[in-house]
Amino acid sequence: MNALDGTDAADASDASDADFLDLANRVRDESGNSSTCDDLLRTGDAQKLAAVLVAPGQPLWAREIAAFRLGCARDTRAFEALVLLLNHRDPERCVAASHALALLGDPRTPRAAAALATNPLRTAYALHPVRLLTRLRAPESVPALITTLDGLLTPGEPHWRVALACVEGLGALGDRRAVPVLRAALGHPRLSAAAGRALSSLA
Repeated sequence: MNALDGTDAADASDASDADFLDLANRVRDESGNSSTCDDLLRTGDAQKLAAVLVAPGQPLWAREIAAFRLGCARDTRAFEALVLLLNHRDPERCVAASHALALLGDPRTPRAAAALATNPLRTAYALHPVRLLTRLRAPESVPALITTLDGLLTPGEPHWRVALACVEGLGALGDRRAVPVLRAALGHPRLSAAAGRALSSLA
């Protein structure tokens, strides 16, 4: 059943999901508990949600609701908005966008996530693209995680959490192409334990 079937999001499948509930609570606060926010959270009208994505002057919280709900309903009109949200400075928006993109199933998603993860100018916001690549298990996933991790193995690298997500993702993906970069990660105190586990899983 399409997640937008029906008239009340409380009865929709995505309403029971923790990501949807977290988003709903957050955007209600952000919108000042506006009636428009509640309407977008509850509507079953995909056309209405899609219109929010292209209408000028819409607040970010409204665009996020529309993109999330359409993405969870596998409506590809949400793709561009969700990719932008995946690389947002607010981690909560990235989490919601990642969840919706995983459900969306758009074939463009792995390439977009890989581009975000490997962009050295956006490394500070690469954590959730890295985690999404791991979840997708797409052909782009392993090369992108290797490239990202390799660029984060310099001494004093501040984005070690992104590097750690790459190490954990490469261990989960189980591809032996990752062995050299995981061996290099063994020499980094914050990565060594996870790198050791990942290499053991590839043995």
